[in-house]
Amino acid sequence: MDVTIKQLTNNSDQIKEVQEFLFKMIKKEFGYGYIPKWHQDIMKMDEYYINPKRNNFFVAHLDDGEIIATIGIRAYDKDFPMFRHLYSNSTTSSIWRLFVDERYRRCGLASKMFCIVENFSNEMGYDSIYLHTHKILDGALKFWIKMGFVVVFDAHDELETVHMDKEIQKLNISNVPNDFGYAVKL
Repeated sequence: MDVTIKQLTNNSDQIKEVQEFLFKMIKKEFGYGYIPKWHQDIMKMDEYYINPKRNNFFVAHLDDGEIIATIGIRAYDKDFPMFRHLYSNSTTSSIWRLFVDERYRRCGLASKMFCIVENFSNEMGYDSIYLHTHKILDGALKFWIKMGFVVVFDAHDELETVHMDKEIQKLNISNVPNDFGYAVKL
C-alpha cells in the first residue's frame, strides 16, 4: 500500500474532500457534527491553513485518492488566559485536526504526519508547538506523550481536554558528504 502526503492547495474540490473527511472523523470520534464555534478552521481552510505563509495543512492519500489522514499546523491563535504568558503567534505553532482513518492506525502514519508538521514548524522559525487533545480519545494522550509533548494543563471538563506543548529542537544538520557507504553495524 502506497501512501502520499501532500500539502492542501487552494483547490475547491480538494478542500471539499478534506472537509468531508474531517466531519466524518469528528462524527465518528466525538459523536457530533458541525458546530460553528469549533469548526471555523474547517469551513475556512484557505484563511486558516492555505494562505498564511507560516501555516499549512497536510493530507495523506492512498493511490486511488482516498484520504486516510490529515494534520494542520498554524500559528497559535487562541486566547486562553492561563497561557498568555507562555504562547504567542510569533513563537508558537499549534497542531489541529490530526485524524487517521481507523483502518490505518498504529502503523506509523500519525507519527509521520507529526514529523512533517514539526519540521515545518522548525523551518518557519517557531520555538514550540501547542496542542490540545482529549483523554476520551483512544490512545491520543499516550501518542502525544510518545511524540515528546508534556501536559501543561488538564481542564477536567466533559471532553477531558488536556493542553500540551513541546519545545522544537533546533538542529541544523548539514548535508556534508562523508565516506560512509553504510551505517555502522554493532
